[in-house]
Amino acid sequence: MDLGIVDRVAAVAAASKGLGRATALSLAREGCRVAICARNEEALRATEAEVVEVAGGAERVLALGLDVVAEPERFVEAAVEHFDGLDILVANAGGPPQGGALAPDADAYRAAVEANCIASIRMAQVAVGPMREAGWGRICFIASSSVKQPVPFLALSNTARAGLAAFAKTLASEVAGDGITVNLALPGTHDTDRIRELGAGDALAQGIPAGHLGRPEDFGDVVAFLCSEPAKFVTGTSILVDGGRYPGLA
Repeated sequence: MDLGIVDRVAAVAAASKGLGRATALSLAREGCRVAICARNEEALRATEAEVVEVAGGAERVLALGLDVVAEPERFVEAAVEHFDGLDILVANAGGPPQGGALAPDADAYRAAVEANCIASIRMAQVAVGPMREAGWGRICFIASSSVKQPVPFLALSNTARAGLAAFAKTLASEVAGDGITVNLALPGTHDTDRIRELGAGDALAQGIPAGHLGRPEDFGDVVAFLCSEPAKFVTGTSILVDGGRYPGLA
């Protein structure tokens, strides 16, 4: 399928590893010019080299070493300035620490909401302007399957992601008439560096009806579709990418 996004400008936050990296590579394979950012300079440069190879040249890639939680606007503004516009925003950030609902203090909740809700909101607020000007835009938030079903002992993440989902649903109705779609991609458990470091892949896979962990590149392809021309009538949705693990109807 032709996704119709050749030469579109895509900004993918927190993209040096895991699902962010996979998404940046998927968009590059579809012909996008891609901006990425990350805090870890070494990992960022390694991913930059991969994206440059896939995208077809260094002039088609911008890699910024910054903390997207601290400077979300700077990332989007830099992409707009460098490529003279922005068509696609994939907002993403690392998840907060584990813990039950009562253990974290108020500061921990504030930090989680800042990282996994407000930073994405701030990126979207900047991105909407150039998208409205162009009459075309795609915003996709990488969130979590916890938007559908809270995960035990991930109270910080559950709380922040639910807030982001409410924002995305509200924004989607406000910008649909401008040719902009807004969706959430909700990953389950994927074969990322974090899961391998924990050594928990086999145990986690047992609870997935598909029988295996998700591949990051498959998740990236789902996000690329949500950011495509054929997906122009898909907005205000939360798309699970979890191998069938979520048992609910809605």
